[in-house]
Amino acid sequence: MLPNPLLFSGNSNRHLAQEIASYLQVSLGDATISYFSDGEIWVKYNQNIRGADVFVVQSTHAPSDNLMELLIMLDAAKRASAERITAVIPYFGYARQDRKDQPRVSITAKLVANLITTAGADRILAMDLHAPQIQGFFDIPVDHLYSATIFCDHFREMDVADLTVLSPDVGGIRMARAYAKRLHAPLAIIDKRRPKHNEAEIVNIIGDVRDRNILIIDDIVDTAGTLCNASIALKEQGANEIYVACTHPLLSGPAIERISDAPITKMKVTDTVNLPPAKRIEKIEVLSAATLFGEAIKRIHGEESISTLFD
Repeated sequence: MLPNPLLFSGNSNRHLAQEIASYLQVSLGDATISYFSDGEIWVKYNQNIRGADVFVVQSTHAPSDNLMELLIMLDAAKRASAERITAVIPYFGYARQDRKDQPRVSITAKLVANLITTAGADRILAMDLHAPQIQGFFDIPVDHLYSATIFCDHFREMDVADLTVLSPDVGGIRMARAYAKRLHAPLAIIDKRRPKHNEAEIVNIIGDVRDRNILIIDDIVDTAGTLCNASIALKEQGANEIYVACTHPLLSGPAIERISDAPITKMKVTDTVNLPPAKRIEKIEVLSAATLFGEAIKRIHGEESISTLFD
């Protein structure tokens, strides 16, 4: 086994990286990330990483500098002769474009997978990829963590009575079913249409929601249009309290205003995406993913199985 893992962080989510380091009882590695006046990124590792087991923590959400930082950090680690380089990507951006659903469009999930591999990553550690098949876009090992471990423990402690788990669209049924099974709750589904990007129309609710407390499960909340429209539709169908569990809270554009006005009791999110203070409204509660990532890193470094983390 290699010596202690070396954990480095880009700028996208340094707070999460620091919490992971605390869990592992190691110091966050010393690296400099600076910008030239024209915006080009420059990276230097300020400590010897030759022969080391290196983990680079960086989410790849907008702006594109986050992705570029990750690529340049991976390239610098490879050129510094690290023995193994794991890209720890709490939120894998560009994942929503995972197929050609229209003529003449890019499959960015595959493009980014190729870029990360070419830059020097030997392994990927990510959480709640937008589509599980994205694991197959990589030609290197991918360890895929699930936020259900975090959220289900949390909601068991809350002990919400008369709970129904709801998927906001057909694509999220598999994830919602896993939550429903763990929480011993029935499942409901929103049937929606998306006339264009970042707009959704609620067509029908499949399942019994009247006089029930609802837990909406989603991996990504961007502008929150689908989420807030769903909460309104649920209230019109007689639902009681409405909770949300969201892994990656992008919360762009009018999202915060929409969530503030929507009939949502509480929205639970993880810190895979760093939320600025302006977006930390009273309805939103952040749960840390550091322990789960830290334990996965510990097991990867020790060449142990991480499958038990899914139980």
